[in-house]
Amino acid sequence: MKNSIRVERAVKNITQQDLAVAVGVSRQTINSLETNRYIPSTILALKIARYFEKRVEDIFTLEDED
Repeated sequence: MKNSIRVERAVKNITQQDLAVAVGVSRQTINSLETNRYIPSTILALKIARYFEKRVEDIFTLEDED
């Protein structure tokens, strides 16, 4: 699963730590998401999408092998 979290953070000019605090996870979790080492739970994906005021599908994209 790919995601555009890094791009969305750049648009809002926020750090990984800022996003982590806003959605209730660690900075390391955000880093793992951005580097595609971790697939978020549905709840976390929804919180991230809500924070960026986007649909989940606008941030997270399934890849062919998913």
